[in-house]
Amino acid sequence: QVQLVESGGGLVQPGGSLRLSCAASGIEFRIYAMSWYRQAPGKQRELVAAITSDGSTNYTSSVKGRFAISRHSAKNTVHLQMDSLKPEDTAVYYCNAQSLQLKRNYWGQGTQVTVSS
Repeated sequence: QVQLVESGGGLVQPGGSLRLSCAASGIEFRIYAMSWYRQAPGKQRELVAAITSDGSTNYTSSVKGRFAISRHSAKNTVHLQMDSLKPEDTAVYYCNAQSLQLKRNYWGQGTQVTVSS
């Protein structure tokens, strides 16, 4: 059974930081590309950051320089460090695991991030 379990969301003031974590089980973690998506109320889900199996990263332009994605294969986890948070970062953040080779795509249940004073 595949599980992606996110944690670390919450309420933070503008300019603050949060660190999201996603623990994966039931997959061969090392071969999956891992990503963080977010969905704000009334908006489409968007890709925030991604890291390939070999560690290459990419970010949506609005978070470059503020967010950092990392993965730890020994613990089957992926993290999203979010600094200098803005109210527009408020959304539900979802962890995603994708293997093009295996044609598999999995989602976590999401964790709420609210940036507000």
